[in-house]
Amino acid sequence: MTSSYKYLFGPVPSRRLGRSLGIDVTPFKTCSFDCVFCQCGCTTRLVTERGEFVPFEEVSAELEHWLKEDGAADCITFAGSGEPTLYSRLGELIGFIKERTSIPVIVLSNGTLLHRSAVREELLKADIVKVSLSAWDEVSFQKINRPAPGLTFDLLLAGQRDFRSAFLGELWMEVFLLEGINADPAQVQKIAAAAAGIRPNKIHLNTAVRPPAETTARPVAKEKLALFCDLFAPRAEVIAAFAVDAGSAAEPDVEKLIGLIRRHPATAVQLAEIFGVPRSSLVPLLGDPRLQTEVRGGETYYTCR
Repeated sequence: MTSSYKYLFGPVPSRRLGRSLGIDVTPFKTCSFDCVFCQCGCTTRLVTERGEFVPFEEVSAELEHWLKEDGAADCITFAGSGEPTLYSRLGELIGFIKERTSIPVIVLSNGTLLHRSAVREELLKADIVKVSLSAWDEVSFQKINRPAPGLTFDLLLAGQRDFRSAFLGELWMEVFLLEGINADPAQVQKIAAAAAGIRPNKIHLNTAVRPPAETTARPVAKEKLALFCDLFAPRAEVIAAFAVDAGSAAEPDVEKLIGLIRRHPATAVQLAEIFGVPRSSLVPLLGDPRLQTEVRGGETYYTCR
């Protein structure tokens, strides 16, 4: 994708999704959670009210252009730096895509608004919906996810269960584990029990690989995460960084690179792995004046100005 888009980014390779075209329909850090582990930093707009944050006509026009000029991706994914179900015209946008292409539509959500029947109805149009579950009771929910006022752990579980009962597509779940917070075996067993009641098709274990919003959110070792896989039904999978042999993926252009960094700050090593190219080939692109560097946890991350 060589065109400069405002709401689309990628396609970029993903271990779970293949080549994924991203769509970002919420302003930076507009979310119903303020998770301690978020790689985008603390939430600046903590809300549950839905809105048309970006013009539907502009997003649909970009999609129309991309489908005509490129249209090559394994999936189209609603993701970015906020909670996509807060976008009030999400269902319309999914329908718009499904009418024009057979490319699967994926929604990466925290699942907080699924207690609302209108939101559930909209997401029924997607092929895959990913929700999150990293707590086991109200106290841990408030500590880890720091939800917007009015959201409770019981409401989260009820919404995800109701959606599962009606959704004919694939329901995935991400469990984010943090050392000293929710990675004690007894705690993980409780999370697994709650997850079993929702009946997802796949469960992914994740941890704070990139610098989190709060320094107290410490990563869990990959070996320890692997020990927790059998506690879940279906058996969980530890999410690993996507990596391919250098040169086997298409050379990224600067707009694709910036589109990704705008939503997910990354190191040069991470970017090289994502795009499957040698770090040396990224040097000219990383010199773009729209980018800047920031040291986090002793590593240099590229962010947008």
